[in-house]
Amino acid sequence: MDNPLYTSYRAARPKSAALYQRASNTLGGKAGHDLRYFEPVPFYASHGEKGRKWDVDGNEYIDFLMGNGALILGHAHPDIVEAITQAVGKGTHFGNDHPLHIEWAELVQQLVPCAERVRFVNSGTEATLLAIRLARAFTGHTKILRFNGHFHGWHDDVVHGFQPPFNTEGSLGVPPSVRQNQISIPCGDLDLLEATLSTNDLAAAIIEPSGGSWGRIPLDPNFLHGLRECTARHKVQLIFDEVITGFRFSPGGAQGLYGIRPDMATFAKILAGGMPGGAVAGRADVMELFDLTGDAQHDRYGRVNHQGTFNGAPLCAAAGVAALKQIATSTPIERANTLAAKLRADWDAVLERHQIAGYTYGPCSTFHVYFETDPKYLEAASNRDDLKNTDSNRLKGMPGNLIHAYQFHLRRFGVDLMSSTGGVLCSAHTEADVDQATDAFEKTLLALREENLIHTL
Repeated sequence: MDNPLYTSYRAARPKSAALYQRASNTLGGKAGHDLRYFEPVPFYASHGEKGRKWDVDGNEYIDFLMGNGALILGHAHPDIVEAITQAVGKGTHFGNDHPLHIEWAELVQQLVPCAERVRFVNSGTEATLLAIRLARAFTGHTKILRFNGHFHGWHDDVVHGFQPPFNTEGSLGVPPSVRQNQISIPCGDLDLLEATLSTNDLAAAIIEPSGGSWGRIPLDPNFLHGLRECTARHKVQLIFDEVITGFRFSPGGAQGLYGIRPDMATFAKILAGGMPGGAVAGRADVMELFDLTGDAQHDRYGRVNHQGTFNGAPLCAAAGVAALKQIATSTPIERANTLAAKLRADWDAVLERHQIAGYTYGPCSTFHVYFETDPKYLEAASNRDDLKNTDSNRLKGMPGNLIHAYQFHLRRFGVDLMSSTGGVLCSAHTEADVDQATDAFEKTLLALREENLIHTL
């Protein structure tokens, strides 16, 4: 028999159910992104405003997905809307560079420590793909080092290693030979890092400076400093994947916050103000590999080839310029950080009040919730602090049915998340949003406890 909660949830979303039926007949995978697939019915958005959004059935949600982390200014920010409106009347696409393209690059250059030169692409996946190509071209080596649980997009080079078990294939359709050019190790062990770099000829080490999956696997900034020193000594290109941390952790990203200058960094999301757009930024001598000189031999064989129909597209550049001008003030970042700290504290208080075996955590304007379900750790814990860990297998190994039920109940109570058990805040959220979300979180915990999916200490 169908779950009665599913039945009532679906009944409150008839237009969404109809769209799901249409999508099932037309879209590969029934949705446009793996994380958008959801039972009993996916979320079909109608519109958003500030820190909230509405589905096509008129249900209202506090939004902690925020465009997969792209909307630090909130939905429909007037500066972004005005910038796109002004640009669209002049032409949606030229196939040429244009003034906004250059202004956008100059703003990235001004804000990001490593951005001696900038090359725009269309997504975070394109950015990491291109950065890895650059690193291989610059060093003459092919292998890359990555860290278990860190996510760098869906292209062949990086689709392995971000979800447990980390040593298995990441997707059907990727040639087995691809993994021969990748080494994946746990994050946080500088001795292991040194041994790995000493015994392998590597082109690059790529890392999410937040910790894996935008901080779901916490990372000690001291490890980043050690990583920088070690990669520099071994002449391995260090790539910071700042697709989420960029312009969220500070105006200069995680590298600006922690005072670490990688060789290259990749960006997307906030970079383009909620429009499609990504970038690689890096050292001038590395980025010179893009240069065309007019010498036929060099231009055919001595450089990195890169095209892209919509690189630096006018509407994306317009939104990006407007967003980065706001980011440069630091005000949106500080506002979002303050609200996220309140949410983490308020949600942790709810966990404490009900003695739930779990805790909240997360850097800057992000949050994650971990629920312990392994009996051996539950039996060994005398309090919730004993559950805290940085083990990628544990933090990314919560049961799938628990995560789905958690997301389902939060949506049922009017809250939408980014992925797994976490989300991001924006400068347009309010304390009232956090208070309402905390009430939804408490109701969700009670439902999960009733279903025996979470445990008490």
